[in-house]
Amino acid sequence: MTTENVQGATGPGLLPAPARDLLVVLPALNEQESVARVVHEVRRAQPGASVLVVDDGSTDATAARAAQAGALVMSLPFNLGVGGAMRAAYRYARESGYCYVVQVDADGQHDASEIAGLLEVCRSGTADVVIGSRFAGRGDYAVRGPRRWAMRLLSVTLSGIVGTAVKDPTSGFRLVNRQAIALFAEHYPEEYLGDTVEALVIAHRAGLSITQVPVAMRARETGTASTNPLRSAVYLMRVVVAVGLALVRRTPRSQDF
Repeated sequence: MTTENVQGATGPGLLPAPARDLLVVLPALNEQESVARVVHEVRRAQPGASVLVVDDGSTDATAARAAQAGALVMSLPFNLGVGGAMRAAYRYARESGYCYVVQVDADGQHDASEIAGLLEVCRSGTADVVIGSRFAGRGDYAVRGPRRWAMRLLSVTLSGIVGTAVKDPTSGFRLVNRQAIALFAEHYPEEYLGDTVEALVIAHRAGLSITQVPVAMRARETGTASTNPLRSAVYLMRVVVAVGLALVRRTPRSQDF
């Protein structure tokens, strides 16, 4: 995916000045009811940032409403999943020279005002990857049933692997710097859970530092969640597979990104 594939408010091409500092990416699949509101919220919270909506094969008006709200839109020809959408976004960010990329859900769960906290930590040089954590002491976001057990096990396992506390390893609300952008543009996993869990292992094994920032997240307001009771029942098995894949795959070398 190249810069020429991204449609701006006035047509395709590279972004105009000012300098490309922060790119806010919204991977979106059939989010026509919320995407415009989220774009407006992000632009209010980060007026100097670029907003890119990656339309992941939607069959509704997601792309049109995102463009009307003033976002850049990258339309994928078919559904790749969040991992594939984000890899395309990271490649666009690398080619366009962005310093930072933050992923924000298009369904309104992530509070755009929290981006500033993640950005401050990353700018300080504390970490290359900053995770917005739902379970690090702020807010009342709750997970129950099999997913809760799996996430607790995953948190303990992943924290041991990467050498730092990761209380919310499946959080999609994360901000990365140029080093991580370059890595993820080539090695971002596309499998379910890989885009969150395996991506952290890949970053760690490539020598990047990871930290978390406590954030408050909201309940999903529109659309249909990507999980249901049946999927939750097999969530633990998928967690084990995701961690296993991360550990057996070749570690990217610095010359690879």
